[in-house]
Amino acid sequence: MATERPGGTPLRSRAATWLLTAAILGSGVAFLDGSVVNVALPAIGRDVGGDLSVLQWVLDAYLLTLSALLLLGGALGDRYGRRRVFTLGLIVFTAASLGCGLAPTAEALIVARLVQGVGGALLVPGSLALINSTIRHDDRGQAIGRWAGMTGVATAIGPFLGGWLVDAVSWRWVFFINLPIALAALLALRRVTETRNPDLGGAPDLLGAAAITAGLAGSVYALIELPSSGWTAITTMALVVGLGGLVAFPVVESRVRAPLLPLVLFRSAQFTGANLTTLTVYSALGGALFLLTLQLQQSLGYSALEAGVATLPITAMMLLLSGRIGALAQRIGARAPMTVGPIVCGAGLALLTRAVPGSTYLGGVLPGVVVFGLGLSITVAPLTAAVLGAVDEHHAGVASGVNNALSRMAGLIAIAVLPLLAGLSGTEAGAALGAGFARAMLISAGVCAAGGVLAFLTVRESARAEPTALPALNHGCGDPHLLDRRRPRPT
Repeated sequence: MATERPGGTPLRSRAATWLLTAAILGSGVAFLDGSVVNVALPAIGRDVGGDLSVLQWVLDAYLLTLSALLLLGGALGDRYGRRRVFTLGLIVFTAASLGCGLAPTAEALIVARLVQGVGGALLVPGSLALINSTIRHDDRGQAIGRWAGMTGVATAIGPFLGGWLVDAVSWRWVFFINLPIALAALLALRRVTETRNPDLGGAPDLLGAAAITAGLAGSVYALIELPSSGWTAITTMALVVGLGGLVAFPVVESRVRAPLLPLVLFRSAQFTGANLTTLTVYSALGGALFLLTLQLQQSLGYSALEAGVATLPITAMMLLLSGRIGALAQRIGARAPMTVGPIVCGAGLALLTRAVPGSTYLGGVLPGVVVFGLGLSITVAPLTAAVLGAVDEHHAGVASGVNNALSRMAGLIAIAVLPLLAGLSGTEAGAALGAGFARAMLISAGVCAAGGVLAFLTVRESARAEPTALPALNHGCGDPHLLDRRRPRPT
């Protein structure tokens, strides 16, 4: 069984091409599914029934298990083999996608979406960990830029693809489309070399996984159901369980021998800052795009396809710019693009307040979409590189899992909370959003811009920040010298 290669694979090699193909297709299908469903929500609501809370659950069921188990997925890949866990995730994800497409009721669809999230949690962190542990150091910024650009395109093209499928065939095909993409990823994976962290052993942190899953599940259930159901015995119990799980999680992680989330990681200011930036930017992104697709169809009268086409400029800009921005960040450092990008994203979201009934696409929608797409292109690749650059390559899976978990968790919470803050809770499926949409865009714009400020304050300026070494991280050693390079470790 191979471990990380000391020299690494050059980006311009056949092995790197197969690796990037598998990583982009595999994680791209998971990201695609996070956005392709948005534009199908009105059609799903008409078919299976229910109010806004049902539509929230169609999205959040997937994000719930995805965000709760990403940490475990990254840790399992580091321990048992990244390609192996990545492959298992693809198989689970593909089977669940078939179940979503065949679901006869809203309840069946939500259950299948929960299983989809489990598969996504196994495959998403593995894609970045394979890149970081295989591609040679000098090429990683560009490789991550390509990965970020293409997976970003998968996310951004989702509304267009979903809209076309809904109008041309059925909303069920937004799930069936995953099957051929996943098959292509599995074929490419056959040419990818296995990697793992050779220092790991023992059982994974199942207690920590249970605590964070219970914490997120209970809290999100309460946030979605309280506005419509009130303080029932179920919602109250869910909130208690959720808060208990969230409080217990860091306590568990500080005491177990091989923690799911090693808290020592957060002694790195860059790792902490980059992840806080992720939390803010993806909160704004997840909540805003959820409501934008509803606004275009339910308030402005766009068809599903027209709503998808409306966001295509984001796809084009991510495709053209992300690789170049990743290479630039490799030379100048991540701080500048991570500061500017979220602020530009925030400006784009503020411009989307003009997307109201009576406005034209050119005047009300396009300016905000273009500015937002530019900001996202500037942000994504440097943000990913900053997170992975803060740790050594042995812990790439954990670092990738943490960052991906926070980004999905951010969207999960935003979809549950933003409608409540904007006064949209309890809105019937298919109803116009009214003034609440503009309030939601302004809230999202402010949160996104705050992410840029956080990046400026916490991310190092140097182009090649030395990664934090964590050699004893998964063996329960509370060594205070692990993250302090100014003092030698005792012999």
